[in-house]
Amino acid sequence: MDLHLTSEQEMIRQVAREFADKELLPTAAHFDELQEFPTALWKKLGEMGMMGLVIPEEWGGAGVDTVSYVLALEEIARGNPALSTAMSVNNSLTCYGIWKFGTAEQKRKYLIPLAQGQKLGGYCLTEAESGSDAAKMRSTATLQGDKYLLNGSKIFITSGISGHIYLAFAITDKTKGSNGISCFIVEKSFPGFKVGKKLDKLGMRASDTTEIIFENCEVPVENLLGEEGAGFKLAMQLLDGGRIGIATQALGIAQAAYEFALRYANERQQFGHKIYDFQAIQFMVADMATRIEAARLLVYKAASMRDQGKNVGLEASMAKLFASETAMKVTTDAVQIYGGYGYIKEYPVERYFRDAKVTEIYEGTSQIQRLVIARNLLRSLAGSH
Repeated sequence: MDLHLTSEQEMIRQVAREFADKELLPTAAHFDELQEFPTALWKKLGEMGMMGLVIPEEWGGAGVDTVSYVLALEEIARGNPALSTAMSVNNSLTCYGIWKFGTAEQKRKYLIPLAQGQKLGGYCLTEAESGSDAAKMRSTATLQGDKYLLNGSKIFITSGISGHIYLAFAITDKTKGSNGISCFIVEKSFPGFKVGKKLDKLGMRASDTTEIIFENCEVPVENLLGEEGAGFKLAMQLLDGGRIGIATQALGIAQAAYEFALRYANERQQFGHKIYDFQAIQFMVADMATRIEAARLLVYKAASMRDQGKNVGLEASMAKLFASETAMKVTTDAVQIYGGYGYIKEYPVERYFRDAKVTEIYEGTSQIQRLVIARNLLRSLAGSH
């Protein structure tokens, strides 16, 4: 399903697809087994312009549209979902945040190396006691002279070990609730920045996920991103784009599992027939393909609307909700089609099954997506009267 792609969009997708086929698919199991971030492959993505796709060329990016971004990200996720996590966070959250809300100096200093793939970005929002309820964070930032002192801790931070530059959220005014939260650009090298425990995860094991600890972390005042007190609104705006990224990642995972299952069903024989000849398998494959196409339409629609400058809060949540649940359903069925072989690590569908689960959790759980969707629908109803 191409939706009349331009020649440039088709070229970007083809470049990403070839890279996934040649470099990612053959090595994904290796990095998953070692729980090792594929640094060399990330650097190659940077050289290909994949780490700052929607960022204008003047700031180190490729200057393409959001549709091109999701086309590329889907292919990378198909090849190695864990690497696509770093790609999504770097593109959708860190780079986009600095481009959208940063000063010219912040863009020069941080955005260019992030978009060029020389540095890797992260996003420090979630805390142990504030997951879905992000406004209840406890981390604080106190202005002292020409710097802020950050104190607190974050959890579930992508690229905590392999990353270099992070957007970190902390309370600057405890009396204002969510309007007292600010965002900062924080370098790993800043005094008081500590990488905590590396988390041992079910899936996405080649993407390092850690705690981040701030102990009087010294952040120059010029590293405040946007206005003081505007951090929570900034975070929510960025998550709209981030959800398109995770929806795309889920789509790539589902596509990969479907392709492996389809080939296996056409090769595996039981009772004197290819198992694809049995209607039970055919129905599973038909449902997989149909859900993937529906998910793709939702993802492309959200990306296209973002390119038109429209509010995509509703569409991004719909895409993430449906694509992530599709990834979970498709990978579950792929394991079932493989039977006993689907349950062992020698075959790839077991890994895609593990990787798929987190797409229903991070950057807003499926339950939170349903809340966002319902609230948007209610607002649209109120606006029509």
